Amino acid sequence: MRILYAGSPAIAVPALQALAEQAPSGGSVELVGILTNPDSPRGRRGEPEPTEAAKAARALSPAALLKPEKLDAPLREQIARLKPDLLVSFAYGRIFGPKFLALFPWGGINIHPSLLPKYRGAAPIPQAILNRDRETGITIQKLAAEMDAGDILVQEAFPLTGRETAGELSEYAGLRGAALVCSFLSGLDSGLPAGEPQNHGEATFCGLIKKEDGRIDWTLPAPVIDARIRAYTPWPLSQTYHGTRELYILRGRPYEGPRREPAPPPGTVLGIDKQAGILIQTGDGIFAAERLQYAAKKALDWRTFVNGARDFMGSQLT
Repeated sequence: MRILYAGSPAIAVPALQALAEQAPSGGSVELVGILTNPDSPRGRRGEPEPTEAAKAARALSPAALLKPEKLDAPLREQIARLKPDLLVSFAYGRIFGPKFLALFPWGGINIHPSLLPKYRGAAPIPQAILNRDRETGITIQKLAAEMDAGDILVQEAFPLTGRETAGELSEYAGLRGAALVCSFLSGLDSGLPAGEPQNHGEATFCGLIKKEDGRIDWTLPAPVIDARIRAYTPWPLSQTYHGTRELYILRGRPYEGPRREPAPPPGTVLGIDKQAGILIQTGDGIFAAERLQYAAKKALDWRTFVNGARDFMGSQLT
């Protein structure tokens, strides 16, 4: 089975690694090409850097590494020369058109980190955290004309603890996706089986996360703020302002101690709890901040932060 793998961010790397390792071990998979997004400006200097999948591909496989700007005719000709049987995609970041999918006699499959038809779209992992779901999972589906709407081939659910960040959950989902796709492919010898059509009436959607989504609204309840902080870690991070200084709240949790009556205005820094951290009033309940960072400064645990933050206690975060 000759596979073209399409993926870009870190979540796509474990599946790429697993597929690359199957061929030398005598497996039925031959990785003939790796498709990823072009290098893009990153960091303070804005210098072009390859995707995480491209970085991994250099060390893992002699297969062709493709980083096209467009999925156009010259690229299709290049891929046709590789004679792939199947396209395997995980967070590639673009829609595959019918001319592109026609290059693969077996069609294409996509690894999606949600229990489809729930959370179709670009940010299923943050969305599961934002909604404080008790479980999420991995779906392998057939690629279709509509995004994430293809027939389901295999699906695996796993529980959530309610303390995961998007970064931690992405890392776990990447590993589970790799194991699931390798197990699925090991049973193929003559094409894809019939899948289970999705119930499109039950579909829910999630869009791209924007930087401004990370701004903390202290009028919200403490559990909602907690979920947003976890969902927006490691990007775009959750930010607030202490005076004119931008401040990131990197970790914390709803405070289980006594509330203040009457409640001060949301965003008021109430003080500290030696076990929980820095206490901040919300619209409903108190949030205990455990790790904080002023913009352009180091991330600090709450004790170290308090020692160096002047006029922080009693201040109003906005």
